[in-house]
Amino acid sequence: MTKLSPQPRVKLSRLRDIGWASWDPMGLLGPGGLHPGKWDDDANLPFADEYDSYLVSAASQLRRNVPREQVVDYLVQAETQDMCLPKTPTAQTRAEAVVAAILADRKLWTWPDEQGRFG
Repeated sequence: MTKLSPQPRVKLSRLRDIGWASWDPMGLLGPGGLHPGKWDDDANLPFADEYDSYLVSAASQLRRNVPREQVVDYLVQAETQDMCLPKTPTAQTRAEAVVAAILADRKLWTWPDEQGRFG
């Protein structure tokens, strides 16, 4: 029987830091946003997970070596088709920034210990 190697888990808080700082297609946070502050401020926790599924999917695709251009396209499509937002001049640039930040973050993934537990 072949033993499967354990799979890493994404550190959601780090991924949210990336997504909210670089992407935020609905403009919920930041300067000029509907809600001031950061995603983990108490007042913003009710919508902190707004982009999680898109960001986790993008990170997972990159982990599986999907070409970065495809992941950028995925994020732009998520914004313009899934969220039904108009394509803005910054959509591509913001998606590219998210992909670059995910790829650059060496602490984004956590691995299980010898007993299979995540710290």
